Amino acid sequence: MLSGPASGEPRGDAERGSALLKLTKLKGILLGMDSVLVAFSGGVDSTFLLKVAVDTLGEKAAAVTAVSPTYPDSELKEACSLAGLIGARHVIVDSNELEIPNFAENDEKRCYYCKSELFAISREKARSLGFKNVADGSNADDALDYRPGRTAASELGVRSPLHEAGLTKSEIRLLSKELDLPTWDKPSQACLSSRFPYGTRITVERVEKVALGEELLRSLGFRQFRVRYHGETVRIEVEEGDLGRFLDDGVRRKVVVGLKSIGFVYVTLDLQGYRTGSMNEALKKR
Repeated sequence: MLSGPASGEPRGDAERGSALLKLTKLKGILLGMDSVLVAFSGGVDSTFLLKVAVDTLGEKAAAVTAVSPTYPDSELKEACSLAGLIGARHVIVDSNELEIPNFAENDEKRCYYCKSELFAISREKARSLGFKNVADGSNADDALDYRPGRTAASELGVRSPLHEAGLTKSEIRLLSKELDLPTWDKPSQACLSSRFPYGTRITVERVEKVALGEELLRSLGFRQFRVRYHGETVRIEVEEGDLGRFLDDGVRRKVVVGLKSIGFVYVTLDLQGYRTGSMNEALKKR
C-alpha cells in the first residue's frame, strides 16, 4: 500500500502527488481492459505494470515472456523470479528474431520487425488463454526517442497503459520503490540487438560476443553500461560517474584483456558516457 515516501528517499510532494494521480488513472485503464496479458521482460517498466495489473485484476492479469538469442539468460531467470514474487501467472514462449525476414540485416525498422512478431505471438497466446488484451511497458518518455516498435503495437492493437496514464520513468521508479519492487533502481535494459549500428548484420556469434562483454563489465561492478559492437572495435558506455574507474590500471587491464579474449581487436571508451538509444544518434544526424 502506498502511504508515504520510502525511508531514506525524500520525494517532492508535487512529484509524488502527480505520480499517485497517474497511478489511479492506470488502475482505471486496467479495469477498463478487463483482462490483460503483459509482455514481460523483467525490466523496470513491465515489472511495475505487471504488479499493478495483478493488484488490480487478480487472476485476469498474467505475464508472457519471449525467449530468444537476444534476451540474456540472466534476464530470463530474473523475470521468472519477479513474476513469482508478484504472484503472477507466467507464460514462456519461443521467439527467434534472427529468423525474422529483414531483422538480421538490422535496418532502421529492426525493432518494428521484432515487435511485430513478439506481439503477434503474444496476441495468439492471449486468445488461447482467454485474455482480452495484450499490453506492453512503454512509458511516456518513450515518445521522446525513435521507437518503431510502437508502430507494431498500434497495428496489432497492443495497449501501452503506462504511456496512456502519462507515467514517466522517474515516476515509475518512485512508485516501484513504494510498492517494494526490487526493480525500482534496476539499470535500464534493452535487447542485445540494440548494441549494433544500423546496417551491421546481427548474428548469433556477434550477439554472444556482446553478451560476454557485458557480463565482464557486470563482474567488475559496473551497473549501467552498454557494450556497443563496431566490427573489430568495441565501444564501451558507462555512467559518467564510472568513467574515472578506467584510470585504475587494474580495472583497465581487466577490461582490455577480457574484451580482446572475446574477439575484439580495439577497445574504446565513449567519453560521453552511457545514454539510452545512442545508436539512434546517427539517425537523428541524418
